[in-house]
Amino acid sequence: MTDYRTDLETRFLRYVQIDTTSDDNTGTVPSTDKQYDLLNLLVDELTELGAQEINLTDYATVFATIPATIDRPNLPVVGLLAHVDTSPAVSGTGVKPTVHRNYDGQPIILPAADLILNEQSAPELKQKIGQDIVTTDGTTLLGADDKAGVAIVMTLAKQLLADTTIPHGEIRLCFTPDEEIGHGVTHLKLEDLNVDVAYTLDGGNTGEVQFETFSADKAEVTITGVPAHPGYAKGILVNAVLLAGKFIEALPQNHHTPETTAEREGYIHVYEITGGATKVALKLILRDFDRENLKAHGEQVKAICEQIQALEPRATIECKITKQYRNMRDWLKKDMTPVNKAIVAAKRASLDPQHTIIRGGTDGARLTERGVPTPNLFTGMQNIHSCLEWVSLHDMEKSVQMCLQLVQLWAEEE
Repeated sequence: MTDYRTDLETRFLRYVQIDTTSDDNTGTVPSTDKQYDLLNLLVDELTELGAQEINLTDYATVFATIPATIDRPNLPVVGLLAHVDTSPAVSGTGVKPTVHRNYDGQPIILPAADLILNEQSAPELKQKIGQDIVTTDGTTLLGADDKAGVAIVMTLAKQLLADTTIPHGEIRLCFTPDEEIGHGVTHLKLEDLNVDVAYTLDGGNTGEVQFETFSADKAEVTITGVPAHPGYAKGILVNAVLLAGKFIEALPQNHHTPETTAEREGYIHVYEITGGATKVALKLILRDFDRENLKAHGEQVKAICEQIQALEPRATIECKITKQYRNMRDWLKKDMTPVNKAIVAAKRASLDPQHTIIRGGTDGARLTERGVPTPNLFTGMQNIHSCLEWVSLHDMEKSVQMCLQLVQLWAEEE
């Protein structure tokens, strides 16, 4: 079996040192210009590898084609996607990746921040003894979400373009921006993607084949008070900050929050608050696997706004709820062929396929709703969106091997 680890390591370490943090507050496409640093690099690398139809669109998405190696009518065109941006939750500036060779099972110390990866903070590590583990120095995230996926797709592309004896149909590669802020495929044109089926490389544990995500909405609450000089404010001032505090206090505290839920439990999460006494803006995300429960979360937020408004009629309280994405299961369950082929591909790659739910979303959730079935596959990323993020190069290699089997499966006669 081909050893992909050296190429994976070289690409991955190069990609994670490029700051591609997205930003939900800019309103631009992409949300940060620095994402072009990686997008342009991918264009150059794809050109060097000999890919065809390479295009960086005006909506900051890179497309490329790996031509079919077999000529048979009606072969499905398969897409492979990964996103280039990293989460704004933790700094992605100045990433210093470290490769821990032949992991020995002992705690891994991240010296710059005095953080430790051990059985408590990284329970999956106990399964990785003997593997090569990549971390940072502890001051930034690593960016394996989703530069592990980018490196896997690019390593696979190199293999397929170099060896035309591997039987497969046409393959379309796609690298998107701004997935971490919910806009990865907002502007994507399906005619540009031009596939029959696709897969995102944006999962975690080895062997994962995921076809269930949260359904998601975003809530924005704006509280406008009445300004007054604090020395002469009696009977006049309406402090938006205090009303925001009452709003937060009225939210569920001991359940339905990210820190108190797991598995299929949904939540309401306040993730940003800005402003002052005159005006406060709160941003929330609403998540649930069940659409009716998601709707109930939104109704609860609106009801709290109405309560605060009734408490202080001189204030103005606005609540806007925006649809983000829906559980891809609702569409994939109608035809599980893309999922089943991924499961077979995992087995052919000597892996134990795992069905796990995604307590989050992927570009694939929105693509599936738009008519392109797009399950999610593992990359090996762990502890994402944190300074304790890490990944096994061995797991990344297994992902390449699985994808190699997968593209061949789609070219086999039924």
